[in-house]
Amino acid sequence: MKKTKCYIYTRVSTSMQVDGYSLEAQHKKLLDYAKYQDWIVADEYSDEGHSGKNISGRPDFIRMLKDIESGKDGVSYVLVFKLSRFGRNAADVLSSLQLMQDYGVNLICVDDGIDSSKDSGKLMISVLSAVAEIERENILVQTMEGRKQKAREGRWNGGFAPYGYSLNNGELHIAEDEAPVIREIYDKYVNTNMGIHAICKHLMNQGFVKKQRQGNTLSEFSTGFVKGVLDNPVYCGKIAFGRRKTEKIPGTRNEFHIVKQDEFDVYDGIHEAIVSEELWKQAQLKRNATGFKPPKSHELEHEHILSAIIKCPICGAGMYGNVNRKKKDDGEYYKDYYYYACKHRTMVTGHPCTYKRQWNEEKVDAAVVEIIRKLILNPKFEKAIKEKIDASIDISAYEAELDNLRKQIKQTNGAKSKLAQQMDSLDVTDPQYDNKYADMQCRLDKFYAALEDIEKQISDTEFKIDTIKDEKIKSDAVYQYLLSFDQVYDEMTDKEKKMFMNSFLKSVEIYEEERCDGRFLKSISLRFPVFCDGKEVIGARWDNKNKVETVVLLVIK
Repeated sequence: MKKTKCYIYTRVSTSMQVDGYSLEAQHKKLLDYAKYQDWIVADEYSDEGHSGKNISGRPDFIRMLKDIESGKDGVSYVLVFKLSRFGRNAADVLSSLQLMQDYGVNLICVDDGIDSSKDSGKLMISVLSAVAEIERENILVQTMEGRKQKAREGRWNGGFAPYGYSLNNGELHIAEDEAPVIREIYDKYVNTNMGIHAICKHLMNQGFVKKQRQGNTLSEFSTGFVKGVLDNPVYCGKIAFGRRKTEKIPGTRNEFHIVKQDEFDVYDGIHEAIVSEELWKQAQLKRNATGFKPPKSHELEHEHILSAIIKCPICGAGMYGNVNRKKKDDGEYYKDYYYYACKHRTMVTGHPCTYKRQWNEEKVDAAVVEIIRKLILNPKFEKAIKEKIDASIDISAYEAELDNLRKQIKQTNGAKSKLAQQMDSLDVTDPQYDNKYADMQCRLDKFYAALEDIEKQISDTEFKIDTIKDEKIKSDAVYQYLLSFDQVYDEMTDKEKKMFMNSFLKSVEIYEEERCDGRFLKSISLRFPVFCDGKEVIGARWDNKNKVETVVLLVIK
């Protein structure tokens, strides 16, 4: 007579015991059950250290389902110690069970005494899996309510301290080695015309170094970091709750992402502020005011192609497009004239820029295009550009940081699950039950906060990697376009021309006035190297030591 075959599946969130049984003890009990039934154990699957919240994070469980679908071993049963080891999400449990039964495989929960081949067993699975999910959700709700109460009291509600602060006995204290960066960011953002990118460059140029924390291996200041500092009310002595919320991704069953909330609760904190509340509010007003372009009142198709790329010869700031309209006698417009002009920003001396000249846009644009044409019409250019397109990018530092963060989240999840199991196993008759439970709940709150913080860091790092790859794609697209620049540029719309110039040019410097021979371009700087005579060229300047000015290429060394 042919013997019945079965699979064994075990899972624990940590190496600690579950309901009195370690992973090894569960495994032995399942083997003993199979031996008692005189069944053949065709294969064994184990997900140690993985949560039962959903199946996506359990590789061996997924492998087992695939083996069942393929009919690899012709098994009739899957043995698990308890239903909670099979899964804690009701929908996952039932869908996985249905898939198994579609291939003639039933589930037996040895310790629970449940057999899905029986009607009563399937009913019990539906009830118990729903109860397990409700229990998990209740724990989460209670945890979040505890964190909200801490916020109401003005206390830090868990997780790593924000940059500029350190944690001491659960309370925030100003970290004097980090706080100067925070003060500098707010001062430059509110009291100057600097934007986010300019502040990042300013911090690096002034010698500020971002302290590496929570496994972060990068010392530069990113725009995301500066935005996070400006948007966080903790720096003016407040505690925010609900700034980010974990939401289900529409159209998925168990996939979630962290979503920044437009509205959230803010409470007075018990910690000392790094910046004044008034300064923080001024920063918010500027943050809300930026990022919105006023509607155009001139030709809708016209774009100031070199806006912000061309630099003022006095203050060095980007020059922007102006429109000068000539009117008919009846007041109707008949022609628009476009110019690049300085916005007269305050210079480092504290005085506003005095450069008044406006440059005709058409004239400047044409001169820059002519220079680009000369740079790329080198016979060796096409071969060199193709080699550049094939070059790889180095994101190893970010990938290493991402691996480290993933290890942190795995370790934190393991510690959290271990603590949750200890809470479940507390003896309610113990006189110290309430105190022990409260202490564990406090520790559990910290784990959830730490996980949220790590997940944000993972999201930020993944964004950085995607951005770098995206920039690589953009640069490749620019190089591809350069190959046919001379043929297609004149056919492009102003908007397309502006996109190209912003992708290709870093800056264009001009003289205060035109030279005797009519030349006014001083130098150009490229975002991506081009090639001339086998060398990578990052820009060009004009040398007028002799009577005849000559172009001197700025070559990468």
